[in-house]
Amino acid sequence: MIRSETLRNVLNFLLFQAGWLICVLYPGMLAAGVVAVFLVMHFILISQHRWLEAQFIGFGTVVGGVLDGIWFQTGILDDGTGEVLLTPIWLVAIWAIFMTTLCHSLRWVGRKPWLPWVLAPMAGPFAYWSASQLGAVELPLMNLSLLALALGWLLVFPLLLLVRNAVYTELAS
Repeated sequence: MIRSETLRNVLNFLLFQAGWLICVLYPGMLAAGVVAVFLVMHFILISQHRWLEAQFIGFGTVVGGVLDGIWFQTGILDDGTGEVLLTPIWLVAIWAIFMTTLCHSLRWVGRKPWLPWVLAPMAGPFAYWSASQLGAVELPLMNLSLLALALGWLLVFPLLLLVRNAVYTELAS
């Protein structure tokens, strides 16, 4: 395990960015496998509370996967085939690697009560828009899709931080 908090946060940020980019450029099972390796690296090198963090990551991955599934079912997101029944595995992988940041490189966002409410409705949709520009997903009704994504992130991101702070208190400090 890396002792320096700064180094842990930098590595966490880099693993997340690399995981997101790999999943978006090569959406599929292989990309999800790479993210699984990154998660193992995270637990070995970065995590200070492995079991608690694994639970929190699992919780957030399910919440995010369900949210993305709803967006696919309602036409907010599309994979180009219009046939997605479940959230694609590579998007689930992105949620898992993203959840690691809430305990490390993005932990600071939860220190100001108003900040998640400001950042989430911009940063979340921007990630999906960026993925659409790289061809991983489609936003069939651009404005409506971005608005729905903003509302979803406005609810989910603060909820995830609330759960982290209330249930997994050791991960918030």
